[in-house]
Amino acid sequence: MSYPVQFPVGGEPILTLTHPSASIWIIELHNGDDSRLTQLLVDKCLKPALDAVERHWREDRRKAIAAKDKEGGNGALIIVGNTTQDKFFSNGLDFARISGDSNFFANSFDPLLKRILLFPIPTIAAINGHCFAGGMMLSLACDYRVMTDASKRNAWMSMNEVHFGAPWPHSFASLLRAKVASVQLQRKIALEGHRFTPAEARDAGLVDYLVPGNTAAVLKAAQDVAERVSPLAKTGVFGLIKGRHCQTDLYRNAAENIDRQLRFVNAEIDDTAAKARL
Repeated sequence: MSYPVQFPVGGEPILTLTHPSASIWIIELHNGDDSRLTQLLVDKCLKPALDAVERHWREDRRKAIAAKDKEGGNGALIIVGNTTQDKFFSNGLDFARISGDSNFFANSFDPLLKRILLFPIPTIAAINGHCFAGGMMLSLACDYRVMTDASKRNAWMSMNEVHFGAPWPHSFASLLRAKVASVQLQRKIALEGHRFTPAEARDAGLVDYLVPGNTAAVLKAAQDVAERVSPLAKTGVFGLIKGRHCQTDLYRNAAENIDRQLRFVNAEIDDTAAKARL
């Protein structure tokens, strides 16, 4: 594969996939400055980009095994917001567009969260600005989070649905319980919609590393983390331990709950879903 690769194929690019080193892939979201998570970005960009990364990593690992290269097969994936600005990682879902689509969570966003949660190589969210709602869920699905320390400009992490009247899909609660053990912290995130500063997010365990500087500095720190953890992928069991095939308990409950279909479906809804998929 020749990099960079831009998505959607044949359309105006809103996601770019790069491969800056032998073991690192970077997905950059650039659906505008604030990288709203639309159905187009989820289904036609993020999902095929994840497929491309996994395919390339698996091919490299198979070659390393065939060559008896014990150092081959490393891999890590970084997801970063638009690198031309320092304000947003993601401003969350495009709520106005998806609120009337009964298929969006079940067929688009829930499977994306599960895919990232159980991805077979380490994933790092490079949070280069505000990280709101669906954007925060996207970051929590990753294995590691590196965030700007907001010394240059404000940056918050928040699930703010309670403030603008949007109910949570069951996938959000499932993912939150998998990643946040404290019921007090769950309440603060979900029911109070607290806006965490980077320091608060780090102290609460929501973020692993804080970085002074701009997006370039955040991305560089995320690449350092990726290089350090990429050898965890070479045995091929990283995703299995997380629960990729529901054989272990680490994220099994979250994965099974994300798959639950808690919605009414009739022929029209099913046909609308098929139209979007096909």
